[in-house]
Amino acid sequence: MSFDGMMTRAIVKECSDLLTTGRINKIYQPFKTELILSVRAKGKSYSLLLSANAQFARAHLTNEKYTNPQVPPMFCMLLRKHLEGAFIESITQLGSERIFMIDCQTKDELGDDTSKRLIIEIMGKHSNIILIDRETKQIIDSIKHVSYAQSSYRAVLPGQAYKLPPEQNKFDPIDVDAENLLKRIDFNSGKIDRQIVEQFVGISPMIGQEIISRAGMVNANTLVESFLNIITPIKNHIYEPQMITVGAKEYFSIISLTHLKGEVRRFDTVSLMLDRYFYGKAERDRVRQQAHDLERFLQNEAQKNKKKIKKLEQTLKNADKAHSYQKQGELLTANMHLIKRGDKVVEVMDYYDPNGAVITINLSPQKSPSDNAQAYFKRYNKAKNSVAVVMEQLEHTKKEIEYLEQLIQQMESAAPSDIEEIREELVEEGYIRKRVQKGDKKKKKDHKPQLERYLSTSGLEFFVGKNNKQNDYLTNRFARQDEIWLHTKDIPGSHVVIRSTDPDEQTLKEAATIAAFFSKAKLSSSVPVDFTKIRHVKKPNGSKPGYVIYDNQTTLFVTPDEDLVLQLKQRS
Repeated sequence: MSFDGMMTRAIVKECSDLLTTGRINKIYQPFKTELILSVRAKGKSYSLLLSANAQFARAHLTNEKYTNPQVPPMFCMLLRKHLEGAFIESITQLGSERIFMIDCQTKDELGDDTSKRLIIEIMGKHSNIILIDRETKQIIDSIKHVSYAQSSYRAVLPGQAYKLPPEQNKFDPIDVDAENLLKRIDFNSGKIDRQIVEQFVGISPMIGQEIISRAGMVNANTLVESFLNIITPIKNHIYEPQMITVGAKEYFSIISLTHLKGEVRRFDTVSLMLDRYFYGKAERDRVRQQAHDLERFLQNEAQKNKKKIKKLEQTLKNADKAHSYQKQGELLTANMHLIKRGDKVVEVMDYYDPNGAVITINLSPQKSPSDNAQAYFKRYNKAKNSVAVVMEQLEHTKKEIEYLEQLIQQMESAAPSDIEEIREELVEEGYIRKRVQKGDKKKKKDHKPQLERYLSTSGLEFFVGKNNKQNDYLTNRFARQDEIWLHTKDIPGSHVVIRSTDPDEQTLKEAATIAAFFSKAKLSSSVPVDFTKIRHVKKPNGSKPGYVIYDNQTTLFVTPDEDLVLQLKQRS
């Protein structure tokens, strides 16, 4: 299900109940198109996430913790000026549209009361967050600027009068009755679910499909009954927040989607559902956008090395012929009297064969008999000498592939803040050139990688390195000698350290599950994870970043669990 008008209705109701009369204490903009409003309301603190992300536009309360830039963006600073300390008067929705409005009462520079409205338009790539003056309806600023060159219908720029997005001329399903529903449906045209989506605002294709599924044999009576059975609870703010997993796909919904046959997980609130569904998805999208060049480079390098392996293995097969070259050279030397210049082949008895078989040896007609024999000996020596070199190159190339695949795995679970460290590592290892940007400040030599912290059910801390710089720092500098270190067995993945010398069994299992989740075996089950004390983990001299050897290990078998990852992260 998409973030449609019905979902907007549910989240507006939830936020309105919890945040109205609350005070906006802090405003953050962790990413280019996303805001976090910290609100204190009714004795509790809440974080309201507002996103105008082209693919993951949404609004909901969140328990996630975000890293904010050291210097806040201009739009964030403007919002702080106008809205920090403001009281939320109301949170409303425009009809059943995907437009979320937060009306605030605050004071201006002169201490006079002033009213502001923060508008969140959830419209795919056209999503936006706009601050306007409620009295003048003038735009103060927006998270995305839209000029008339980009949109002939309206401009979204400071100083312009705010204009609503184009009307869709659809009917509001919240106000529908049987008569109005049937007037808008043509049973002869078929595709009733599409007609419902086209005729009624705020209804996504998923809800349209559910209406038809529940109607069974579609006719006027069954369609009305099915439609009202779904819309009436939404009208009365009765929701069933849930996620449905069908194979590798996940869906979220505020109604039961009976037409989807999959595993259903229910949530107490709509925000909890959305927080869980979008966990990591938007982050991975940002990583893809920021590091597309890096990801493509690593994939290409891995592919090049795999092709190199095939060539080296072919060379090794050719080297296996060394013995036959030696034999043919010796047979030619022993039968020189049978050969004369200009011969292309010669048949000789193979005295190595107990049956005395006759074999045919190819010759170069331009060479003398002696030169032909020497040519075979040269081939023999070349093939024999190449084996050691090829074996060495083969081992080096395999390690190179292992290293690149480890980086590819780290890219899959990297946060945007981790990307720069991976890029730095590739520069230091000589794979890519350093990008020079104006205004870049040199990083301090004592810069410490930021580790991801978790808290086990029993209250013990453990830390995760999500790239090689973090892994090296965690294992070789951060951890103490008798603390417990974990890593997936023979599988690229993160280093994990439990801040304890004698963790309980539950903590060991939870830390092992995290190690499995941040590994190449993330989608597997029964993943082997080794654990040992830090004192048994060593980094060989000259080895690649993140590479270690270890002994005295014990192996656990666990299944990666994203829900557990989220739960333990939020505990911290």
